[in-house]
Amino acid sequence: MKLHELRPNEGKQKRRRRVGRGIAAGRGKTAGRGTKGQGARAGGGSGLYHQGGNLPFFRSLPFKRGFTPPNRLTYNEINLDQLEGFKANSEVSPDTLEKARLLRKNNNPIVVLGRGEITKALKVRVHRVTKGAKAKIEAAGGSVEIIQSDVETPAEEKKE
Repeated sequence: MKLHELRPNEGKQKRRRRVGRGIAAGRGKTAGRGTKGQGARAGGGSGLYHQGGNLPFFRSLPFKRGFTPPNRLTYNEINLDQLEGFKANSEVSPDTLEKARLLRKNNNPIVVLGRGEITKALKVRVHRVTKGAKAKIEAAGGSVEIIQSDVETPAEEKKE
């Protein structure tokens, strides 16, 4: 079989109806467009989004009011008061937080925020920590280690 021998399956392509070719053809004179009016004119008819005086649907949508970046990095947010449930001197890592069911999405990186107080010394290993949270953890005798995320941030992509 050669390229010029290829044909669509029998009955796949329907012949187009030739309109406006006399009354015997069945679609003569007005060619199925009716008599006069906007739909009978060439190029006539309303626009795709026209709703006859109503506010068009696409104008009632809020997407024009801002921009959401498609590859925005979202973090699992953990506050210090949520870490109070861990035992003293235990390690707080993505695995332990997942077991404690504190993460919304396990694939996303983790940030520790400074809401609440912490009284126990914890070894915190997460992707990001705010300055206030780091100060409170270290004041309680704990330590903070920043781990690298396997998810690239949009800022890292621009550097390359």
